[in-house]
Amino acid sequence: METAARDPAEALRPRRLRRRTPLRFRRAVPGSALFDVMGDRPLGGRIRAVRRIALALLWTALCIPVQAVLINLPGRGKAAFARWYWRGMCFLLGVRLQVLGARPAGPRTLYLANHSSWLDIVVLGSVLEAPFVSKAEVRGWPLIGLVARLGRTVFVSRARARGAMGSEANEMRERLAAGDAIILFPEGTSSDGARVLPFRSSFLAVADAAAAVQPVSVGYDRLGGLPACRRDRPLFAWYGDMDIGSHVWRLARHAGLRATVVLHEPLAPDAIPNRKRLSAAVEATVAEGAATLRQNRPPRSLAVVAATSA
Repeated sequence: METAARDPAEALRPRRLRRRTPLRFRRAVPGSALFDVMGDRPLGGRIRAVRRIALALLWTALCIPVQAVLINLPGRGKAAFARWYWRGMCFLLGVRLQVLGARPAGPRTLYLANHSSWLDIVVLGSVLEAPFVSKAEVRGWPLIGLVARLGRTVFVSRARARGAMGSEANEMRERLAAGDAIILFPEGTSSDGARVLPFRSSFLAVADAAAAVQPVSVGYDRLGGLPACRRDRPLFAWYGDMDIGSHVWRLARHAGLRATVVLHEPLAPDAIPNRKRLSAAVEATVAEGAATLRQNRPPRSLAVVAATSA
């Protein structure tokens, strides 16, 4: 039986494909439109966001009258209820909390934390029983301003913030003297989440009225149940001229969110008498803790030791 010789060029030529239509692949990971968190899921994301925002508004409407009564009564009820309110907001927004490190230092503590988003208020309010220091413009924001006032927020104007003088500083001193703790963002504004901005030492002018100063690092390290990366930071960070409404909407569409709070070792304000040295030392501690969270390394509580000399 003879075999016909084939031209080598003909042998290398690919056979004609039997499929007449090209293969088409879906970009999204296969799954339900309601519960698929990895791919494009406009329907599921919108349903999730509408549900979360509606429940958060309902929760706020229910809590406002209660806090309005408690704020006029003596005792710690108003502070405890405010923390309970923020815990409920975390749950409704789908943010899981992880708290590591030292215990909160308690009454008359000045908590100093990094700031990258409005979500920091919800997270830290859930962990610490203390009011915030905020810019004066927040007082006039619809609904948010009312919640801030009922939360006994200390409003500081941008001009006063540079000198830390005036009625705002006096109010902070009075709060600390009365046994309240205060949560302060010494950066003075929110960042893009990729770094910690330099701390303004003027904000620490009231540190001598506190019984303790405790640095706090906040990071958002899970998205969709997986470690968050550089690409995910704009989803959490709210800075510059970002619109808060659209930012809340985008964040509420995602599942598997986690925030980690690292409480570092507290120190007495007179341990570093110089205000600028104290600011630099706390900044280094907070920045190191935040960098650990960004890099998805195991975080740990740090002692304030930097910039204590010269």
